[in-house]
Parts: sequence; structure tokens; C-alpha cells
Amino acid sequence: MRIAVVGCGAMGSVYAGRLASAGHDVLVVDRWAEHMAAIAEHGLLVSGPDGETRVPVRAHTTPPRQPVDLVVLAVKAADVETAALQARPLLAPETVVLTIQNGFGSADVVAAHLGGDRLAVGVASGFGASVKRPGEVHHNAMRALRFGGHGDLDHAEIERVAAAWRQAGFDARAVTDIAAMQWEKLICNVAYSAPCALTGLTVGEVMDHEHIGPVSRAAATEAWDVARARGVAVSVTDPVALVRDFGAQMPAAKPSALLDHEARRVSEIMFINGAVPREAAKIGREAPVNATLTALVRERETTWSET
Repeated sequence: MRIAVVGCGAMGSVYAGRLASAGHDVLVVDRWAEHMAAIAEHGLLVSGPDGETRVPVRAHTTPPRQPVDLVVLAVKAADVETAALQARPLLAPETVVLTIQNGFGSADVVAAHLGGDRLAVGVASGFGASVKRPGEVHHNAMRALRFGGHGDLDHAEIERVAAAWRQAGFDARAVTDIAAMQWEKLICNVAYSAPCALTGLTVGEVMDHEHIGPVSRAAATEAWDVARARGVAVSVTDPVALVRDFGAQMPAAKPSALLDHEARRVSEIMFINGAVPREAAKIGREAPVNATLTALVRERETTWSET
């Protein structure tokens, strides 16, 4: 496939490198000029548990007018609207757009600009990646990628996209109910994103903290309640058990919201904890735990400039 990855940070670089190593024709787009220059000159180096690979990848700071088969939006949720608008030169009538972000709500933003009939949504789990230096990225693990249609995209197209990712060594599958998977991941994310960002604690420290632990579990339970009230077919029967199991697998981890705060960057909190009260309002309900956590995080971020 001809694939463009828009947003070439740690995760986007892993996606692009492995897709390119599988023989797909890949180009990457990112505003980080030093990273793009290093990739253009030396190729993209991807290292991980299965070794190290350097692959040639075309790199751009702005999207070229080169329509592709698949556009992957791998930017942070806060940047997804800008990325969707910039991606237009990459689109042909048959181009599929795959958006992969933390939290909930990014797909609605992309659909508003590029159309829901071409849009697939991705849920990534068990990934750990970092940019070592410009042009070089490392991943610690890659568990699963699940893709589903946001609107009227033919399921056969989603299957075709998943097959391309499997060819690159990803555990990728097309599913019929991506919303349930998004909510199940969101339940885990709300338990740790805002609590860790506000306290500076790791996932494991929050999970077992005398005072913050109950807040974390209340945020997860509230998200679970909203999902069920919205009619989402989540398979989770015990949200507390879900988030404790999730946390036990990565106790030393720092959620992206905490990493953003350590770097004094605006986080994706409006698409994580902030998504719960937003979705609750659609059915006339409130979500005071997540609304409060979101407000506290946003207040801390008011003096920071997004970078």
C-alpha cells in the first residue's frame, strides 16, 4: 500500500518504520524538522525486542500533494484537527483515513473535516515507544491494534488495512464494534491520566495510594457507568478489576498526561477524562468525578503554551 503517516513522534515512527520494512511505500509528515531531516538523509532506525532495522522513508515537514491509499493520523488528540486539515493533499477519492489517538472524540473531529465514509478508528494497546534521537526510535512492546469503521466505511476496506499492518508484524485485526474497545481503553486511561498528572505519581503509585487510589477507581467506574448508559456494548463487568489489572502490568509507567506536565506541555486530557462528562451530557447525565479532574488539569495548564 501507499501509506502516509502524519505525526511522526514515537508511535508514528514505529508505525512508519515497520510498515516500510514490510515493503509498503511509506512517507511521513511531521513539523519536527530535525527528525524529518535525519530520516530523509539516513532513513528511519527502529529498534526493539526483535532487533534493529533501518529503512528508507520519505520525510516531509508539510504534506506533499501525493495521494496515497492510506493516511494514518498518529498525532496527539489535541493536534488531530490541524492534522486532518493538513492531510487533504494526500487524499484521493478512495483513500482511507485511519486515526489512532488516546481517549475518545478524535474521530468525530476528523470526520467533520474529511468525511466519515472514509474513516477508520484505531485502538492501540500495550505499546511503549520513545524517540532516542532524531531519526531513531525504540519500542519496548507492541501488543495489539484493533481497527473499526467510524461511519459507513466498508468492512472489507478495514480488513484490507488490518492485513497491511499484519504484514508489518503487528497484531492487527478489524473489528465490528470499535466503540466498545475505545471505551474499555478509556476506562483504564481515565483512572490514571489525570490522577498521575496532578500528583506526579506513577500508575502503580496511584493504584495503591491511600487517598488518590479511591479517586482513580471512582473515575473509572464513572466512565463505565456512562458507557453503559450510552448503550455501548462494553464487555467489562467490573471496572475496578479492569483498571487494577491494567495498572499491575505497568506499575512504573507514567501516562502521557504526566509526561506532558513534566515538559510543561498541554495534555490530551480533554479527550481522556474530559471525554466522560462530554459523552454523559449527550444523554442528560453528569460525570462530576471526571469533570473535576479535567478542570484541575486544565487550570494547571493555563499558563503553558502548547508545543
